[in-house]
Amino acid sequence: MLKQIKQLFSGFDQQQPSMQEHDLKTAVAALLIEVMRADNKLDQDEQHTLAATLKKYFNLTADEVAELSDKAESSLDYAVDYYQFSKQINQHCSAAQRIEIIELLWRLAYADGDIDPHEEYVIRKIAGLLYVAHVDFIAAKIAATK
Repeated sequence: MLKQIKQLFSGFDQQQPSMQEHDLKTAVAALLIEVMRADNKLDQDEQHTLAATLKKYFNLTADEVAELSDKAESSLDYAVDYYQFSKQINQHCSAAQRIEIIELLWRLAYADGDIDPHEEYVIRKIAGLLYVAHVDFIAAKIAATK
């Protein structure tokens, strides 16, 4: 019996790497990709906007963007929630930077010319996790349309 309990807990220890803390770039990229995936359509405009956003926001090369995107997608595939990503952003970003991230999410959602309700839901959920006030959430949405 004791051996079975030890095996159970060792199984949890082996699963721990999937719940690792992510760096800020991976966290932001993962949330952007999650918005892009929300409508279950992989739109070319959204993919281009994602790459351009990561390139500009983090000053990356095209190869680094591809590597970061792959890492973020892999992290998302094993994530059970957005907390592991939002935690990094909350620890390393000011309130103004978190609002800017919400605006980036809106810009990505608008890239295909249409806001899907699922995209809006994901952005709203992320805004809550980043402690972005509703007024700032709406301001970011409006700013993203300009």
